[in-house]
Amino acid sequence: MVAAGLGEAAAMPLHLPPVIAHRGASAYAPENTLAAIREAHRRGCRWVEIDVKLTADAVPILMHDDRLGRTTTGRGAVRRRRLEEIRALDAGSWKGRQFTGEPVPTFTEALELLRSLKMAVNVEIKPCRGRELETAWQVCQALNECWPEADGNVLLSSFAIESLRAAQEVAPHLPRGLLAEALPRRWRELIEELACRTLHLSHRRVSERALASVIASGTPVLCYTVNDPARARQLHALGVTSLISDVPDLVAAALQ
Repeated sequence: MVAAGLGEAAAMPLHLPPVIAHRGASAYAPENTLAAIREAHRRGCRWVEIDVKLTADAVPILMHDDRLGRTTTGRGAVRRRRLEEIRALDAGSWKGRQFTGEPVPTFTEALELLRSLKMAVNVEIKPCRGRELETAWQVCQALNECWPEADGNVLLSSFAIESLRAAQEVAPHLPRGLLAEALPRRWRELIEELACRTLHLSHRRVSERALASVIASGTPVLCYTVNDPARARQLHALGVTSLISDVPDLVAAALQ
């Protein structure tokens, strides 16, 4: 199954842009919400990056943190709250009064919006501890149901090796990216083992020498979270394929 899938994944085109909006246009709208996706589109973005984890009742939602407090009016662990409870929370007012009442979207809602806007997406599988396999399965199932013809419009990524392995089994046709802060010592082995198409690294934790070694291998590098125009130009000149940014419009303008 995996061997056949690797061929499918390798054959699928992946046209990555120079800039990807981080959690939507998260400098301007509450992160990981439909408002942030719409704002990214309004500012000319073709791709967005979003984080997906599961509720207590195993529904995939857009959420970065394991706990609700930073980006919603709720408290406690995401994994212990059912979708109905999380949907009752305000996920926008912390960013500004104009976003009051913005809900936490389901992954399915985000996919429907992205398709309607003709956008593409880097989906970070962001499991709570112990839910690595389950989160990947639910993400892939939603994609298979809602976006079965996603041809080059979806890139999965994760820090969780178990999640990438599960995605490789469940949705081998979808390209995968390995996420890390600094360049892993075994990055070549991991890329080959997981049949990853891309490597995603923190721009603060990677050296020019490390970048050069990856780029020379032919593996596209995506760097996060790049908000400084000067740094963006430097990374672009070094050969980084895509810059993931909270201010995608400003970074895109700096690269022109």
